[in-house]
Amino acid sequence: MSVQTLTFGCRLNAYEGEVMKAEAEKAGLDNAIIINTCAVTQSAVTQAKQAVRRAKRDNPDARIIVTGCAAQTEARTFGDMAEVDLVIGNADKLRAESYTPIVFGTALNDKCQVNDIMSVRETAGHLIEGMDGKTRAFVQVQNGCDHRCTFCIIPFGRGPSRSVPMGVVVEQIKKLVGNGCREVVLTGVDITSYGPDLPGTPTLGVLTQAILRHVPDLPRLRISSIDSVEADPALYEAVRDKRLMPHLHLSLQSGDDMILKRMKRRHLRDDALAVVEKLRANRPDMVFGADIIAGFPTETDAMFENSLRFIVEADLTYIHAFPYSPRPGTPAARMPQVNGAVSKLRAAMLREAGERQVAKLCASRIGKIESVLVERGGVGRTEQFVPVRVPDNPAGDLLAMRITGMDAKGLLGEALRVAA
Repeated sequence: MSVQTLTFGCRLNAYEGEVMKAEAEKAGLDNAIIINTCAVTQSAVTQAKQAVRRAKRDNPDARIIVTGCAAQTEARTFGDMAEVDLVIGNADKLRAESYTPIVFGTALNDKCQVNDIMSVRETAGHLIEGMDGKTRAFVQVQNGCDHRCTFCIIPFGRGPSRSVPMGVVVEQIKKLVGNGCREVVLTGVDITSYGPDLPGTPTLGVLTQAILRHVPDLPRLRISSIDSVEADPALYEAVRDKRLMPHLHLSLQSGDDMILKRMKRRHLRDDALAVVEKLRANRPDMVFGADIIAGFPTETDAMFENSLRFIVEADLTYIHAFPYSPRPGTPAARMPQVNGAVSKLRAAMLREAGERQVAKLCASRIGKIESVLVERGGVGRTEQFVPVRVPDNPAGDLLAMRITGMDAKGLLGEALRVAA
């Protein structure tokens, strides 16, 4: 065994997992498992601990390295685990030298290389030659967060918001396209806060327009999760470009104004609705997903109903719903808590509402001709990110398909032609 990575959490973590593997191998690391943790919920931390024990049990001779947001916020917890050989903080996990046999500091214990993430001021661009079999690649454009939502520990795991220079991002994407990549996803912790730390203070919309202008051979560009209140005029213009995929995921968190205030979010219900309407005015085929927390402290049945109703009012499609999990050290953990069973039931109801919305979207595509990018495993994705069964085409093909039906997993169709 050389280097294996086990990643939890967001798309940015998935991207960084690929970078860490490449950097560790560059450093000559061998027979090691890197566990890239998530800290967004307490259950995510518990899952990471379980993964550490399982990895050591199944690979007793391997070196176990723990990194990521949970390692940054709870370094001592992981450093004290007998199974763990090394804990690396978020500030250092993407550097090859972090994986070389050097003497680590002893601020926590002799296993830990965890520095003050709040002092980090730059985010370097790292090129991954391709993910998903060169079909799709993630490009990190931003890291960290300057906001202080009452439920969130992530700013203390990721540090302050910082941006990758536009020229670096454009050059990375040019290389990916030159290597055969057909779709690029811009990712980060809070990517709509992109740019104020850079010369000229560009915005996410300005960056998006620059990519579309300077990389004309890129067939498909996607933007990952956005904070609706930070959508800028250039982004509204950019969505009119047909190479920018009509699918955005909103960092919504709730559809109730009082809960949004207690979360210390910077938008209210009507603000989010207005952003959805404005984006759809510029791109009528735009579909939206959203993150929604169920059972946030003090959430009543009526408040929850506002979130449930928002899904239909905004015509959201892809719902990432999860029950609230208190994170020690956050203000929300000290608020009056909702019963855990109630939170789980509400999360299930949100997911069911989302599934109905997905089924409605799928039904609306029957009879249409869709552009479908083939991934591994006989599955492709439409521009709106709907899965389509494509058993006979290799990953990387960009197909024009007539949609003929649907099943529980997505759309069915027949390929008409392969794009150049």
